[in-house]
Amino acid sequence: MLTVGRFGTRDLERAKSFYDAIAELLGARRVLERANLVGYQGPEGSMFLVGEPFAGEATAGNGTQMGVAAPSRAVVDAVHAKALEMGGSCEGAPGIRGDDPNGFYGAYFRDPDGNKLTVFRYGPP
Repeated sequence: MLTVGRFGTRDLERAKSFYDAIAELLGARRVLERANLVGYQGPEGSMFLVGEPFAGEATAGNGTQMGVAAPSRAVVDAVHAKALEMGGSCEGAPGIRGDDPNGFYGAYFRDPDGNKLTVFRYGPP
């Protein structure tokens, strides 16, 4: 259903470094670059944008979150670790959420601007 999502940033160069590292682990790549915006696209074709707002200062939304599907639980773990290494903060360590051991396995983090993301694998390991 969702085809594009966007986060604001106060430091585009920092955001590019952060998201380039995460995109590589997920099999995505930077496909768009403008003076105030970059865009990433994964194998499924959806686009994720990060850039300077059109007006005002970028702020993280309270209750706002983007989710990124990973091909395996190992990639969930790797993305979460890379996010923390690149200056993000932990919002929930990798693990099963819920009662189904073959269900939702996810991790939560914030980027250096405070935007919240989850990376997840749904299904058996």
